[in-house]
This record gives sequence, structure tokens and C-alpha cells, in this order.
Amino acid sequence: MELPDLAFAVWMFISLYGPLYGYPNGKVREVCGSMMPHHGSSPRSSPEHIITANGTEFKPGDKIEVKLSGPDFEGFFIQARNAENWDSPAVGSFILADWKLSQLLMCGHTKNSAVSHTSKAKKKFVKVYWVAPGDAPKHVQFLATVVKKYKTFWVKIPGAIVSQPNAPSPTRPFHKTSEAVSTSHPISYLTKPFNASGCGNTKFCIRNPSSCDPESASCFFLSFRQEKSSVLFEMSGPSEGYLAFALSHDQWMGDDDAYLCVNKDHHVSISTAYLKERSPPVLDSQSALEDVSWRLADGVLQCSFRRDIHLTAHKGRFNLDASYYIFLADGEASEGGLIHKHHRQPLITSETYNITGLPQDIGGSRSPQLIKAHGALMFVAWITTVSIGVIVARFFKPVWSHSYLFGKEMWFQVHRMLMLTTVMLTSISFVLPFIYRGGWSKQAGFHPYLGCTVMALAVFQPLMAGFRPAPHAPRRQLFNWFHWSTGTTARILGVVTMFLGMDLPALDLPDPWDTYTMFGFVAWHVGIDVLLEIHSYCLIRKVEVIEDDRIQILQSLTSAEAEGHLFKQIVLAIYVCGNIVFLVVFLVAINQI
Repeated sequence: MELPDLAFAVWMFISLYGPLYGYPNGKVREVCGSMMPHHGSSPRSSPEHIITANGTEFKPGDKIEVKLSGPDFEGFFIQARNAENWDSPAVGSFILADWKLSQLLMCGHTKNSAVSHTSKAKKKFVKVYWVAPGDAPKHVQFLATVVKKYKTFWVKIPGAIVSQPNAPSPTRPFHKTSEAVSTSHPISYLTKPFNASGCGNTKFCIRNPSSCDPESASCFFLSFRQEKSSVLFEMSGPSEGYLAFALSHDQWMGDDDAYLCVNKDHHVSISTAYLKERSPPVLDSQSALEDVSWRLADGVLQCSFRRDIHLTAHKGRFNLDASYYIFLADGEASEGGLIHKHHRQPLITSETYNITGLPQDIGGSRSPQLIKAHGALMFVAWITTVSIGVIVARFFKPVWSHSYLFGKEMWFQVHRMLMLTTVMLTSISFVLPFIYRGGWSKQAGFHPYLGCTVMALAVFQPLMAGFRPAPHAPRRQLFNWFHWSTGTTARILGVVTMFLGMDLPALDLPDPWDTYTMFGFVAWHVGIDVLLEIHSYCLIRKVEVIEDDRIQILQSLTSAEAEGHLFKQIVLAIYVCGNIVFLVVFLVAINQI
């Protein structure tokens, strides 16, 4: 490798290595806002280090000595912020006392507004000087993030507060976790995942998938445990954005009592909210939650909190000794904690439950039963019955031309039975979403429009077949063309409609395997169709050669036909088995969501 290429590779490695594995050199401007190291674990509670100042008052231009001290630590990050609003930008600038241990950083638009380490060498003491700006707030507090080891760190350790002369007292108290919730209740950090111990015995649990282990990274878990006059809530799941659950009087979003845990710059904001129809949740200005705890680790968000069973003073909070439908949702949150609409259907219980009543351990489904039935019936109709019916009509006329069923040729009776079954299943499935939604869905994209088109074509086919001309009538060729084109259009649109329906939030089969499986079915059907077409062509060519030879014509024709019929029957048996396999795969997937 040439030197420029080597230098470029080294530069790329360093660039990628930094954000992923930490900042031993202290260049941590990326975390100016959150002060949260990107170390893939949650911060510790009960800090071991302290931040002191050599004064309690300041005037613009004053220089305040600030010290960070405690047991050995490798990294640190110091800022000064408005004591009454820790989410505000950094205040003032710093001057170094020891350039070997510390360095200045620019956060936002303020030069030298933060101080960090220069290496991961162990240290017990750091001293810097803070210069008060002319536009400083009335009260300024020094905050520090301290890294003892890579996985052991504390975030926003509160330090000394300095105030301008004659400034009024702060309007509200602050704790080390004040940014996590809109309440003065302190927060602790969870140290391990939740577990299912006591589910169904001492606490009410909801798990998705059913019976999953909440210690795994793919399990959504929600539990309620009554403790005297309050209930302890535990919620966890694989989410980098937010988790939320709601208590509802029905199975529709709106007028619900909701609880949200939102990842806000690697801290978790835990709050109560009120859901009004399909609008974003309205967060409460005053929280009713106590004993708030959270944890972020390995892509799993956990939160725990407690609230009283009866909250008469808090509007919008439901009493917890009544029965409700329970919703559990997850989604994305942008920087700053703004949540977005959940990209898939929330888990909704099939009936109402009293979470303070008899403890239960239930599973949940993210797809309503009527929508599951809709998908299952459509898969049965358009993966099995219609596909097999088309193959029979296209290739089995000569095979079963001398076999009769109920007075008519067998191929025709089998074809007609399968197609009528398709129409019946499609008709039943067609009405189920309207029953579930109570009308037309405006959020399903093109799926309902194409579905209505397929339904119309499916009904038109048998009606048209009822008026088919006699086999040798002049208009029979025109009928055959219309019958084939209508059926082919319906099948193509049916497959497209299923592709669109699989990813709708109400069904949302696992992605991307659902798309691959559907592509596999299409390839399977086309492959069998092409194979039978090639076989038919070869059989015709073989018969033509035999006729040209004029030798043992009758025997040879009979032998060729017998061989061709046997081959088609074997292919049909394999095709039916393959279609059943595809159908079972989809039905199992629908049952598990």
C-alpha cells in the first residue's frame, strides 16, 4: 500500500473509532448538549466526585476557581449552565490551570465554554478558572461528567452554584436528574434488566412475543405490581427512541391515560400524558410519578416508576382499580426528545383488564384479530386456491378430459370449485377491515383501492363465466380472451395488493423476510408455469415427429400422452405441496405478530 493510501486508511480508522469507542483524547464536542459519553451503557447514580468553587457570588468579568476532585478517574467534562435550566447552553468561558491535564473546548457558539481531559491517565484533582460573561443568568451551576472506567461514569454531577449579588433564590430545586423528568422527584438508575419472576402470581405482566424473557434484547415487557395504595410499573423493550403504554376504555387511540419513557440525548425522560384522538400526546406539566428509575443498555430502554391508584388531583389520570384495554407502543424520537408516530401497530390487549385485580401473565398481539383473519383468508385465496385453479385450467384439460365429476369434465369442476372458493374467501376477507375500522381507512395508502379493484374483478369473473358462449360459437374466442385477461389482471393486482398489505402497521409482518417470501412464491409460481409450458411444447413436438414417421402412430401417441399426463400430475402434486408450504409460513407469521 502506498503512503497516501495508508495515511487515508489510518485517518478513516481514527474517524470511525472515536465516536464508537469513546474519546480518550478528550475531544468530546459531540456531547456538548447531553454531556453523556457514548460508551454503550447507563450512567451510575450516587457520584463519588465533587465540584467546588472558591466563591458564591460573581459579577461580569469575575474569575471563579473551580475544582473537580475525588477517587481516581480517567476522563471528565465540565461546563457551567443556568442553574434554573440545565437544558440551556453553556455559560461563560474557562481558563486552564494545567494544560497537561485539561483542554478547552467550544460548545455551541461560545469559545472555551467547556473543559475536558487530554488523556486517559488517572487523576484525582482538576482545577480550572471560570470567567463570568456579561449576559450571565442570575444563578450559574457547575456540572461535570466523570469517567472512572469505560463502563463506569457519572453524568451531570451537580456542583457549586454561584449567583449574582442580590439575586433572588432559585425558583425551583434541582437534582442530578432534573432534566430526565418534569418533576422534583429524584431519579435512580436501574442496574440490571427486568425479569419475569412473579408474573401471574404477584404482578400483572404483558409480554410480546408471548412468554418472552424480558432480559432478552427482543422482548417488549410491561408489568404492574400493586403495593398498598400504589402501583409499581416496569416497562422495557428494544427501542432507541421511546416506549409508551396507555390505559383506554376502547381499542382506539384517543381519550387515554398514557405514560412515556423517551430517550432524550441518552437520558430518559419519564412523564405522563393524555392522548386525544390521533394527535401527538399532550404531556402533563405536573407529574404524578414517584420512585422513577431508568436504564439504557445494548439497545434496550427500561423505565420504572410508581403512582397512586387514585389521583383525584390530576386531571386525565385514570383510577387503577378499574378495567381497561392496555396499549404498548414504541417508536423513534429525534434529538431533544421529540417523539414521532409509532411506525407499527401498537400492542393492544384483546379485552379489558384490571391491573390491580388478579395477577395474570398474558401475551399480546400487535395486529387485531379481524386484520389477522383478513390477511389469512387473502393468503389462502390468492396463494393456494386461485393459483392451483389457474394451473388446472391451463394445463390439465387433456389430462382429465375423459374423467368426469358430477356430470362434467373433471378439470372444469376442479377449476370452478377452486375459483368459487377464491371468490367466497375474498368476499369474506374484504368486509373484515371495514368492520374493524368502521368505514374507509385513509391511512392504508393504495392497498384499499387495489383491494377494491381485485374484489370487483373477482366477482366479475364468475358472472362473466355464467354467460360464456358454446365451445364452437363465433364469440367463444372473444370470451376466452376476456376471461383470461380479467383473471390475469386480478391475479397480478392481488399479488401487488398483498405486497402492500404486508407492511401496513395493522399487520406488519416481519421485514424483510415477508417480502423475500412473497418474491419466492411469485418465482415458484412462474417457474412451475414455465416448466409446464416447456413440457407441453416438447410433447407437441414429439407427437408431430411421430406423425411424420407414420410408424406405429396409435401406440406412440398413446405412450407420449401417458408420459405427459404422468409428468403433469407429478408437477401438480409438487406445486400444491409448495403452495401449502408458502401458505403455512405466512399463517404462522400472522399468528405470531
